Amino acid sequence: MKTLLINAHPDYTNAAHYSAKLQALFLKKFREKFADDKNEELTVLNLYAQDLPQITKDELLAIWNKQAAGEVLTAQENQLATQSADLLTQFKAHHRIVIVSPLHNFNITSRMKDYLDNILIARETFRYLDAPDARGKVSTGLMTDDYRVLILFASGSIYTAGFYQALDFAPRYLQSMFQEVMGFEHFDIVRAEGTAVLSEEEILAKAAAELEDEFEQFYLSSAY
Repeated sequence: MKTLLINAHPDYTNAAHYSAKLQALFLKKFREKFADDKNEELTVLNLYAQDLPQITKDELLAIWNKQAAGEVLTAQENQLATQSADLLTQFKAHHRIVIVSPLHNFNITSRMKDYLDNILIARETFRYLDAPDARGKVSTGLMTDDYRVLILFASGSIYTAGFYQALDFAPRYLQSMFQEVMGFEHFDIVRAEGTAVLSEEEILAKAAAELEDEFEQFYLSSAY
């Protein structure tokens, strides 16, 4: 089975960040579980080490419009199109997706959104229906072959209870994209929350306990 770990922190080399601490907890468990299993592959993708194609008039929009019209791409557009296609191919080849991210201004990071723009592709990770279903939904996910995603999420405040619970829309957005749009079988989240108000010991102890519960479910036996 292949695991793709996507780090969405701008300062991804700084081990002091709580998202980095979550990543370290995950990697430790991964190495312990699969120390003798040569079939398990782990790839780390640091989004802020990449120049991701973006939805702008000179990049993805220009490429998509030209492709739809059957027009020839420029050399630069062709390079961007190849880069975007490679990201999609890599994503689809990994049945376990781990996303390591902080909460920035109540949302996912900008580079994480850029990444999603390269993988949320019609007829690749989802398709449109000929007619709305009973709920009015006009698309269905194509990532239904035992794909699972685990979010390792750090936030300064506590979003699972209290005032900020209503503002916990970044994880809900990710869950909607992965499960409702792309059709992933499982979506789980492990949090390091309250980093601005709680002690590191308390935060990481809770996160480690959550990871202990989620890890086995994430790696249930599969054909991949």
